[in-house]
Amino acid sequence: MTDAEPSKSKAQSGWISFLLDFGPLVAFFTAFKLAQSDEDPFQGILIGTITFMVAITAAIVFSVIAYKKVTPMQWISAVLILGFGALTVYLHDPVFIQIKPTIIYLGFAALLLGGWLRGTPMLRYAFAAAFQGLTEKGWLKLSRNWGLFFVFMALANEAMRASLSFEMWLTVKTWGLTVLSLLFGIANIPMLLKHGFTLEEASEAAAPPAGGE
Repeated sequence: MTDAEPSKSKAQSGWISFLLDFGPLVAFFTAFKLAQSDEDPFQGILIGTITFMVAITAAIVFSVIAYKKVTPMQWISAVLILGFGALTVYLHDPVFIQIKPTIIYLGFAALLLGGWLRGTPMLRYAFAAAFQGLTEKGWLKLSRNWGLFFVFMALANEAMRASLSFEMWLTVKTWGLTVLSLLFGIANIPMLLKHGFTLEEASEAAAPPAGGE
């Protein structure tokens, strides 16, 4: 019984991992909106970025305490948020926090697509418990699909950063790209069902890989 419980906990944590990713992003958006000032245009960005950094730290601490586990993707995401957030705060330049998603997306894309080309499904190492029964071919297809999706997300983030105001960029990043990620996760379910996945576990498959804020 003792050995089975951790595996069950991991299998049920896909959506919680997603919320731990999405929560800090919502905190960023909310703090930015509340702190906006006509006298100081950077105030909202400053307060929002600091809130983002505090929230992602709290999410990591919660994950360690509650699940005794933080995925490599979550660690990488947290380190980049703290690093680029600190640069934004110190240099008063929002470009650093804006390019952070691009770097994360490209990094994850390189990892997943590189593994796919070598015949190694990298997603399996982080999400095996959430996709029990999935065949090797299914893992490879899932890794390839998310890798290509992350390339698209990186390009989309750069296009938005270059053409939108910070407020509009953050709004689309928080709500638009998150919904798009969920829809992409759902779109993968039919493929997964053909490769050993079961309907009982399908709700877990819709959650995007953790760490992709």
